[in-house]
Amino acid sequence: MNSAQPTFSKDRFPVTGMTCTACASSVETILMHTEGIQEASVNYATSTLSVTWDGRITPQGIDKALQEVGYGLVISTQELGESVREAQEKNYQQLKRQTLGAAIATLPIVVLGMFFMHWEPGRWISLVLCIPVLFYFGRHFFTRAVQLAKHGQANMDTLVALSTSIAFLFSTYSTLFSEFWLSKGLHPPVYFEAASVILVFVSLGKMLEERAKTNTGTALKKLIGLQPKTLIRLTATGQESIRLEEVALMDRILVKPGEKIPVDGQVLLGQSYLNESMLSGEYLPVAKSPGDAVFAGTLNQNGSLEIRAEKIGSSTLLGQIIQRVQEAQGSKAPVQRLVDKVSGIFVPVVVLIAIATFGLWMVFGGENALSHGILSAVSVLVIACPCALGLATPTALIVGMGKGAENQILIRDAESLELGHQVTALVLDKTGTLTLGKPKVSSQWFTTQESELDQTAVEALLLALERNSAHPLAEAVVAHLEGKNLRQVAVESFENIPGAGISGRVEGIRYFVGTKKWMQSQGIQLSTSPLAIEKEAAEKAQTLIWLCNETQVLAVLGIEDELKQNAKEVVESLRKMNVDVYLLTGDQYAPAKAVADQVGITQYQAECLPADKSNFIKGLQQQGKVVAMVGDGVNDAEALAQADVSIAMGMGSDIALDVAKITLVNSDLAKIPQALHLSKLTVHGIRQNLFWAFVYNLIGIPVAAGLLYPAFGILIDPMYASAAMALSSLSVVGNSLRLKTRRLD
Repeated sequence: MNSAQPTFSKDRFPVTGMTCTACASSVETILMHTEGIQEASVNYATSTLSVTWDGRITPQGIDKALQEVGYGLVISTQELGESVREAQEKNYQQLKRQTLGAAIATLPIVVLGMFFMHWEPGRWISLVLCIPVLFYFGRHFFTRAVQLAKHGQANMDTLVALSTSIAFLFSTYSTLFSEFWLSKGLHPPVYFEAASVILVFVSLGKMLEERAKTNTGTALKKLIGLQPKTLIRLTATGQESIRLEEVALMDRILVKPGEKIPVDGQVLLGQSYLNESMLSGEYLPVAKSPGDAVFAGTLNQNGSLEIRAEKIGSSTLLGQIIQRVQEAQGSKAPVQRLVDKVSGIFVPVVVLIAIATFGLWMVFGGENALSHGILSAVSVLVIACPCALGLATPTALIVGMGKGAENQILIRDAESLELGHQVTALVLDKTGTLTLGKPKVSSQWFTTQESELDQTAVEALLLALERNSAHPLAEAVVAHLEGKNLRQVAVESFENIPGAGISGRVEGIRYFVGTKKWMQSQGIQLSTSPLAIEKEAAEKAQTLIWLCNETQVLAVLGIEDELKQNAKEVVESLRKMNVDVYLLTGDQYAPAKAVADQVGITQYQAECLPADKSNFIKGLQQQGKVVAMVGDGVNDAEALAQADVSIAMGMGSDIALDVAKITLVNSDLAKIPQALHLSKLTVHGIRQNLFWAFVYNLIGIPVAAGLLYPAFGILIDPMYASAAMALSSLSVVGNSLRLKTRRLD
C-alpha cells in the first residue's frame, strides 16, 4: 500500500525580536532542528522568514518554537509588507524606550564612577541604579542568552550578557563585602559604570539599526500604490465601480484620461497615449489603439479606453515586479559581521580561560590564591569585553557614511558600503542616468526654398500647432521656440492622432506635425534632402519631428535626450578600477547604440523590460560577479533590488530612491567611482580596527590571567583592565576618524 505524500506549505512571515545578524542565523538553526520544518531562510534586513513546513507543524507551532528562544512570528491576515512594517516599528519603539531609560539611569553611574570612586555611598547608589539598567532595560540580553544557551547557541547578546553580569556580580560582592578587600589593603573594585555603559552603547547601535530597517518596505508600499484602488467595470446594463480585488478575468473595464490602468489586458475600443515610463524608463508616451496590449500601473494620458482584463492581481507585470522586489530583498543574506562569526567560539573560549585562570590561581596562588584568582578571572572577563570588537565595524561605517554625505553620496545601508569595493560589474540605465532625461531640440532643418514661407513663418506655425499638444516632444519644441518673439497664429480644426502626430488648419491650409511614416500615409512627397537627415539623426540618437503641409516638407527637427557631460570620463574611470560597465535600457536599439558608442560602452541591451534587467543582473551574479546597478526610474526598482549594490540618482523616482541603498544627491555620475573608492577606504579601516581589536585580546587576556606574575610580579587589577578596555575602544574610534581626512578622487 502506498503511503500518502506529505503536504507542504510555504509562506513568508515577519519575525520579531531579532537585533543582530547572528539572531537571523540563530532563528534559522533553531527552526531547521524543529520537527516539521523543511526549509527556513531569514532575511535580517527585512525581518522576514521564508519557511516551508509539512503537516506536523503549523504557523502557530513555528511561532511557539521561536518564542522559546526570545523571538516571535507575526501571523496576520494583512499584507506581508504592512505586517513587517508594524513589527519593525514595534521593535524600534521598544528598543528606543529601553535605550533611553538605560541611558538616563547610566549617566549618574558614570559620574559617580569617574569622580567619586572612593566614596562608599557612591558604590551603593551605583548598585541601585545599575539593577534597572541591566535587569529591566537590558533584560532581553540576558533572557535571550539563556534561551540560546539551552539550544547550544551563542552570539553577541551572550557576550554582552556575560561580561555585564560578571562585572555587576563582582561589583555587588565588592560593595556588600567591602571589608574583604579593605582587610587586604585594597580599595573595593567596582565596575557598575562599565556594565551599564556597555549595555547602553550596544542598545543604541541596535536601535539605530532597527530604525534603518523600518524604511526597507517603503519602496514596496509605493509600488503597490501604483495600482488603482477602484475601477469602472462595464456590464450589460451599464457601469459599476468596484474595488481592484473584485475584478475578474475577461471583465471589460473603462479607463478614463488621467486614470491608471488596473490590469494587464487588450484595448477593445478607443485611442490614447499611455505613459509607460514605469516599465521602460522612457519619457515618450506610447500610442494605444484597439488590439494593443496595456499594462497595470501605466497612466492613461488622453482618450478613454475600453480594455479586456487578461491578467489580474499578482499575475500582472506590475504584480510580478512587486513580487520580484520582495524576493530579491528577501533572498540575499546580510553580510555577517566578523565579530558575529567568531562570537560562537570567542565566548566559550573566554569563559574557559577565566575559569582556568581562577583554578590555576587556587592551585598555585599560595596565601593570596582566592583574591588573586577572583581579580584575575574578572580581569579576563572585563578585558575581553566586546567593546573594541563591537566598535571596530560600526565606527568605521559611521565615519564612512558621514564622509559620503559630505560628498553628496547618501549611504543608508552598511552592507552596500562594505560590498562596494568588491564590485566587478556595474549596470547603467540610460534615460535619466547617463542622459539628463529631458528632451530638447538639438538640430533643425528648414526647406524654405521649396515653399513660399520663410523660416520665421514656419517656426510660428510649428509653435502654434505644438502648443495644442501635451506630448513631451511637443513641450520640447515649445520650449525651443517660445523665446523667439514669433507672431501669433490661430489654429483651427486641431486633431491629435495617437501614435502619429497632430494636425490643424491655419488660414485654410492643413498642416501636419509628427512621424515620417504618418507623413507618407498622407501622400506627402518627401524630398531627398530631408531623407538624408535621418542618417545623421540616427548617429546622434535623435527623434525626428516632421512639419508638412498637404504637399511638401517644411521643416524637420531633431530632438534628443542630452548626454551628461562627464559620462564618458566616468565610464573610463570605472574601467580603470577593473569594473565591467553595461548599459541596459528600455529605449530602442538605435538610441541605445548611439549613447553606448558616445560613452565607450561596448556591452549594451535595448528594449529591456524590468524583468529583463533583473535577469541580466542575476546572470552576472551567477558568473561570480559582484554587481552594482545604477538607475533612476520605477522600471529600475526590480534590478536595483536584485543587485548587490544599488545606486539611485537623486533626481529619480521615489520608488527607485527607496529601493536603492546609495543615493547620489546631485545625480552626478562622477560620484559612482567615488562611492566605490569610499567603500575601499572604509573596509580598509574596518580591517585595521578588527586587527587591533584581536591583537588587544590576544595580548590582554593572557596578561590579565596573570601570565607575567611569576616572572615579573605583574598582576593587572580589574580597574586597569577596564582602562585598557577603554583605551582599545578609543584607538578603534581614533583610527576610524582618520577616514575623514582621506580624498575620494
